[in-house]
Amino acid sequence: MLRLGKADCAAYFGFLAQGMAGIGLIGFGFVTSWVFGREYSDRTAKDMFALPVKRSFIVISKLLVIVIWCVLLMIVFFVSGIILGKLIDISGWSNEIIIQFTYIFAGTSLLTTALCTPVAFLASYSRGYLLPMGFVILTMLLANFTGLAGVGPYFPWAIPGLFSVPAGTEGMQLGVASYIILIITSLLGLGGTLAWWRFADQK
Repeated sequence: MLRLGKADCAAYFGFLAQGMAGIGLIGFGFVTSWVFGREYSDRTAKDMFALPVKRSFIVISKLLVIVIWCVLLMIVFFVSGIILGKLIDISGWSNEIIIQFTYIFAGTSLLTTALCTPVAFLASYSRGYLLPMGFVILTMLLANFTGLAGVGPYFPWAIPGLFSVPAGTEGMQLGVASYIILIITSLLGLGGTLAWWRFADQK
C-alpha cells in the first residue's frame, strides 16, 4: 500500500483489485485444472464418454461449473476485503469509491475467468492436472514480466492485472487491441477444448 500511495480507502481497494488479478489467475486456473484433469487421473473419463450425451454438452457443463466456482470465490474475496477494510478502519470511505471499486473488481474477475479456457484445453490434452497447473504458474510469472517490460497490454494473462491498475498509469493502458487479444485467446481455448473432446482419440 505504501507503493500505491496513501494508506486510504482508494489505495486499499486498488490493492485488492490487483490482488484479485493475481490470485484469480492461480485460483481460477487451479479450479479449471481440477474440473477437467481429475476425470483422467481418477479414470472416470471413459465412463463419461460412454454416456449418451454429446461431448460438447459435457464441456459446456464443466465450464459452467467453473464459472459458478469462480463467481463464488470472487464474492468471498470481495466481501472479505470489504469487511477487513471496515475492521481496520481505513479512512476515505465513500459510495463513489466503493462503486468504482466494484466495477474494476468485477471487470478484473471477468477478464480472468475468460482465460480459463486455455487451461481447460491443456488439462484435456495432457489428460491430467499437473501440466495445466504448471501452465497457470508460468503465465502468472510471464504476466508480471511482460507488465514490467511494457508489453503487458498485448499479453492476455497480463491484461486483467493492467485493468485493475489506476487509469493513466504510464505504460499500463489497455486499448481495443488488448481486449481483442484476450477474447481471441479465450475463444481459441474454448474451440480447442471442444475439438479435443469431439475428435481426439479417447482411451
